[in-house]
Amino acid sequence: MDTLGLILAVVVTPADVQDPDGAKLVFDAIRGRFSRLKLVWADGIYERIVGWVAAWRAARPIRLEIVKRTEPGFKVLPRRWVVERTFAWLGRCRRLSKDYEGTAASSEAFVKLAMIHLMARRLVRRLGT
Repeated sequence: MDTLGLILAVVVTPADVQDPDGAKLVFDAIRGRFSRLKLVWADGIYERIVGWVAAWRAARPIRLEIVKRTEPGFKVLPRRWVVERTFAWLGRCRRLSKDYEGTAASSEAFVKLAMIHLMARRLVRRLGT
């Protein structure tokens, strides 16, 4: 997702796929798109794919920056709230509040549909119509 919390790519995987492995699928999904994308922020769990991203980005200058915790306990970390807010927006869609879908493709489609709905509402508000 971008810095506004709008989704750039969606990849739905089975529950047995670890997050860093799923992130590789997301990077493959954005390959050749978003020419202005230069930086990706990620949790500490994604530290193990920093080398993979460095090799992957040989053709494109995308940098994976890990946002690390500085102290124990709850603390709002830079940019992480954008991800959580987007998940909250998606959770407001009744179809996405539970895992109702039978296939990964239909789950991806409903995430995209929810984001289209969100962006269309924002455009209508901004245009004042």
